[in-house]
Amino acid sequence: MKAPLNRRVYVIGYGAATPLGSTFASTWDRAVKGDAGFRRVTRCQVDSLSNVVGEIPDFDPPALGIADRKEIYNWNARFVLLTMAICKEALERSGLEITPETGPRTAALIGSAINGADAFRIAMDNYLNRGPFKVSPYLLPNLCANLPAGKAGMLLGFTGPIFSPQGACASGNHAIGIGARMIRDGDCDFALAGGVDTPIIPEIIHGFANMNATIKIVAGDRAFDDPARACRPFSLDRKGMVLSEGGCVLVLAAEDALSRYGLKPLAQVLGVGWTSDAHHFTLPNPETIIRAIQEAIADAEIPPQAIEYINTHGTSTPKGDRVEIECLRTVFGSKLSEIPLSSNKSQIGHTLGASAAIEAALGIEGMVKGILLPTINHIPDPAFFDVDVVPNQARKASYGTFLSNAFGFGGTNCCVIFGRV
Repeated sequence: MKAPLNRRVYVIGYGAATPLGSTFASTWDRAVKGDAGFRRVTRCQVDSLSNVVGEIPDFDPPALGIADRKEIYNWNARFVLLTMAICKEALERSGLEITPETGPRTAALIGSAINGADAFRIAMDNYLNRGPFKVSPYLLPNLCANLPAGKAGMLLGFTGPIFSPQGACASGNHAIGIGARMIRDGDCDFALAGGVDTPIIPEIIHGFANMNATIKIVAGDRAFDDPARACRPFSLDRKGMVLSEGGCVLVLAAEDALSRYGLKPLAQVLGVGWTSDAHHFTLPNPETIIRAIQEAIADAEIPPQAIEYINTHGTSTPKGDRVEIECLRTVFGSKLSEIPLSSNKSQIGHTLGASAAIEAALGIEGMVKGILLPTINHIPDPAFFDVDVVPNQARKASYGTFLSNAFGFGGTNCCVIFGRV
């Protein structure tokens, strides 16, 4: 194999759809205001106390010009059309034009944890109630993890490598890390990297509830009358995550491609650290999480004290939040009290394979605009007395380097460091 080019890698744009908004701009505007995108589930019926979720508002594929009625009927795995829309927005915001020159040099890496489970649900209903000949011939493509990126390529014209990094809830960071490595080495000049998940279906909602991962909201809980208060990372009364749908794609570019195509960098991908736990399918392993953070810092070739903000995994589970803070204390020591950290999941919920990409984009936008997004719904927990979680309100602040953490089921960890340009 030929020697790597060792190019620097930059983020030049992003697109997103979250429970706060169907575009990145609408998501950002509500995030700064301290809003939360939670409500009782409307997309399906569930018989569960875990009935507060995050649903994308006002997502309308026909209005976006990405699919006609027949396409929407055939591609009934919601993550397919959502990926197409987000990739389109990301390219438009980045200024990158897909041409015969740039298209072959543009890759797409879109991770997911659930993939096309909603399409399988529709197929099974048709099979059981209408017979085997009513199973869609599009079922298998709708289930394929690579199809969302493939359909985005058909819509937008890029023909570089496409695949789906499957790292559960760390998939978005894996996509960014792999895309950055591919650009660094010279395999491509650009990469659409991120994650998309659409898990708001009864079986997934009940599955998370039955494993006690999501919050069960009963009378007397402060979210009972106000679902916006359901997700409260690092809070004294945190009781579990809020399951959400969403997606985000970052456009990565090689340094030498910026001036060639007149592109403006927003941030640099400085370092990536990735490990696996070999421990438990849901419970975190502090030793390997610490190593992932340390490897990201080492890859960036900066000292730990150079980190000025931490975008946490912060799921709002009692043990998960505690272990993450313990790991950060080990890495940063007494300096942790001087580093603000927050959890975007307090506003967006847990979008599974999309979460890390959404959080990376929000962290970069905050770095560009000098704003720290908050951890809303916060009631101080004495166990975190030494930690600044940017409680309840966004804060004006200048930061030039931040760490973004992501940890997933199966014991997969991926941490990425971004720097200001």
